[in-house]
Amino acid sequence: MTSIVRKPAVAGQFYDGDSDSLKKTLETCFKNSRGPGSIPQITKGNKKILGIVVPHAGFIYSGAIAAYSYYDLAINGFADTFIIIGPNHTGMGSDVSIMTEGFWDTPLGTVPINKNLAENLWTGIIDKDTDAHNHEHSIEVQLPFLQFISGTSGFNFVPICMGIQDIDAMTELGEIITNAIKKSDRKVVIIASSDFSHAGFNYMSMPPENIRVDEYAEKQDKLAIEKILRLDAEGLIKTVQENNITMCGYGPVSSMITACKKLGAKKAELLKYGTSYEVHPSTSCVGYGAISIY
Repeated sequence: MTSIVRKPAVAGQFYDGDSDSLKKTLETCFKNSRGPGSIPQITKGNKKILGIVVPHAGFIYSGAIAAYSYYDLAINGFADTFIIIGPNHTGMGSDVSIMTEGFWDTPLGTVPINKNLAENLWTGIIDKDTDAHNHEHSIEVQLPFLQFISGTSGFNFVPICMGIQDIDAMTELGEIITNAIKKSDRKVVIIASSDFSHAGFNYMSMPPENIRVDEYAEKQDKLAIEKILRLDAEGLIKTVQENNITMCGYGPVSSMITACKKLGAKKAELLKYGTSYEVHPSTSCVGYGAISIY
């Protein structure tokens, strides 16, 4: 039987398409002035991290912010397995979809799907469907960071793509993830892939007069981040909807919070916030947050 190999959809676009250049870019994400300043070594640390929030834009824009989440993860033990939840930008496939077998390919090599965990997750609202994953970038762009940190030790993962992000969906997904992790004999960390506000001309979300686009994005994002730091999953969804916050992955973040709380999380920590305006000032910008939950 031939293994399913999901080829990279955005290599050469969101991140470098060859391994040497990609490694150099990832190193820069950690070491540059917007990043944590150094490349982490995997150590035990004091936090039992259950989940992280990580952006998913092009590495030139959000890579340094993402590096904070992965730095915190590395120095606090890393994991054997990751459940990566991302929003569905393409509109393809099922409302909530999973791939249960095979490998995902990146310029740094292939990453196996944890079939046993995936089969336990494939229930209820979650459909087995590859169409939602084939061209979606929100999960793919997390893998090079994990590969870069893990080195030769390796890891596996399960991808879940959310096309619907309402309270009922996030509640059910959070419960399914909780139950599957409790049955697993591996150390599992949940990664919620999300950018925050998409503000300005390019996104048809214009700031009020006399406020710069990045200042508007940050003001909006503070409302959402406040709910995350309170571990208020339902409050996050309501805040995003009531304030028209153009955060693309609030469903994945809310689902992750729901599961982490049921697994014993007590605290969320904002590691870093930034925007694309810091890299490229213009009439539009996107907000990025790195958050760990433990």
